[in-house]
Amino acid sequence: MADRSLLCMKWGTLYGPDYVNVLARAARAHVTGPLRVVCLTDDSGGIDPDIETHPIPDLGYSPRHWRGGAWPKLSVFVEDLFGLKGRALFVDLDSMIVGPLDEMFEGSGMVAIGGGRDWRRGRTPASPDLLTGVFAFDIGGETQIVEAFRADPEGAQAAFGYEQRFVERHVRAWRPWPPGWVVSFKRHLRRPVGLDLFLPPRRPPAVTRVVAFHGEPRPKALAAPDARWGEFPHYGRGAVTWVRDYFEAYGRPAQGAAGGSGGYPKAAKSGA
Repeated sequence: MADRSLLCMKWGTLYGPDYVNVLARAARAHVTGPLRVVCLTDDSGGIDPDIETHPIPDLGYSPRHWRGGAWPKLSVFVEDLFGLKGRALFVDLDSMIVGPLDEMFEGSGMVAIGGGRDWRRGRTPASPDLLTGVFAFDIGGETQIVEAFRADPEGAQAAFGYEQRFVERHVRAWRPWPPGWVVSFKRHLRRPVGLDLFLPPRRPPAVTRVVAFHGEPRPKALAAPDARWGEFPHYGRGAVTWVRDYFEAYGRPAQGAAGGSGGYPKAAKSGA
């Protein structure tokens, strides 16, 4: 089996080490065979010892690149990423891994979320936009992205605004994940305004591998008894039970699980 790495990235204080740990445990529960979990971070404190941590390679970022968009993600495309080889799956920390990941490592080239208006409505977009919340790639295979950014870091941000637009422009080729593999909590699972007063968010479909969050609400917040399912005009409240079950399942290490995948439980199945 080819080398496989799950990558995530943490900088600043928006997400604590618990998000890294939960993501890693969920990933290991949903793969067969070896998996390296690597976090690129400016602070490794509190991260489980079986997660590899490395500093985020500096491509010439200014303070604006750290605050606007997620430009530091471009660092995963360097030629030598701390000696990692093979295929990598990058997953944002504000994501939930809820289904099998093995197929997400298969193939070659870039595979990513194919966003756009149709995707937000739950349909396959005819001309999707590349979104970098979840993507797979060959490590060291897209170095032209790094080279283009290093040539003019400030110009890149001024011209593109967000790193995912820059990646889409400079990647050699890419294709979207199959329909339903990655869904948005906001767009696909939360009920429409008004209906969310009476019905909880939908459970992810059986085909779903990753639930993506963007902005508010954050996934862990939905596990709290007083959770709010979104900002005005959304008024739905209360713990989302499938989110709560997920964080209960992966919120603490399983005995004998360090360094492997066998000891981690699947998230409990229950109603919404």
